[in-house]
Amino acid sequence: MLPFKDFPKIDAHIHFNANRDDLLKLADDYGFSLFSINTEVPEFPSIIEQQELVLNHQSPSYPDLFYATTVSTENVFDDGWADQAIAKIKQDLDKGASGVKFWKNIGMSIQRPDGSFLMLDDEELKPVFDFLESNDIPVLGHQGEPKNCWLPVEEMTVKSDREYFSGHPEYHMYKHDEYPDYWKHIEARDRILESHPKLKFVGLHLASLEWNLEAVAKRLDTFPNLMVDLAERISHLYYHTAEDRQQVKDFFEKYQNRIIYGTDIIDDPAASPEDIITDLKQRWTSHWKFLATDDEMYSEQVNASFLGLKLSKGILDKIYRTNAQKRYRLS
Repeated sequence: MLPFKDFPKIDAHIHFNANRDDLLKLADDYGFSLFSINTEVPEFPSIIEQQELVLNHQSPSYPDLFYATTVSTENVFDDGWADQAIAKIKQDLDKGASGVKFWKNIGMSIQRPDGSFLMLDDEELKPVFDFLESNDIPVLGHQGEPKNCWLPVEEMTVKSDREYFSGHPEYHMYKHDEYPDYWKHIEARDRILESHPKLKFVGLHLASLEWNLEAVAKRLDTFPNLMVDLAERISHLYYHTAEDRQQVKDFFEKYQNRIIYGTDIIDDPAASPEDIITDLKQRWTSHWKFLATDDEMYSEQVNASFLGLKLSKGILDKIYRTNAQKRYRLS
């Protein structure tokens, strides 16, 4: 087995939301750099606070902490919103941001007075995407939810989705026909990629196509500037590997230059740092075992054992480090 801690790595999808350095110390010990993605989540600190938390913790002791900014959708339907959003993006890039995040609230919560939902390819957002494309600025997109969200609980493929949506029926889209369906989110994102062919786009969470690697591959083949990250979707890869390990291995080998590693760990200031550290250690070590070895594995997420993929050192280096470095231009 390759030496895990000595292998340079980037967790390119975290949320550095707490004013403490526990994650930074752990990352240093485990050979990780960290890429925090500012996101307009109501339960998170404000997007200004998220940015300041990163900037205030960048230091000679922890130089490998990077971040992406996001757009504020407040007053998105007002005249002049796009100009204000672009001005804010420019300011954040000057402060060191390495990309711009668009979150699932676009498509799943923001509504016009007539009740219609703001979608990613609507006219209000077009000037911002035009600016990002023309200035070669990386875009990170989280559109919709796992397809399981639109299925009955008993048809969901992984345990975490079954448990979450059973406990939170208000977010279980299978029960809410008044919201855009799964494909509306995917199609809106695809239309952005079609209309902005030079846009450097990262489809977070396997581009919200975690249920079918052929669907991911189709987009990667169609859109040459698209990349995907693995954040919070490796459990779905466990499911696919238990079904057809060779298909998953072939996917990683074919698209080795287009995949970025990340966990989506949230350093929640209301949670104990010990619990978060325990969770992150478990994720980092189990994900490495899955990607770097062919050991037999078990996960509570799926109902069958499976073998790790044992990807080559070269592929691991791309997924864990150089793909993120190149796409986000990390030093």
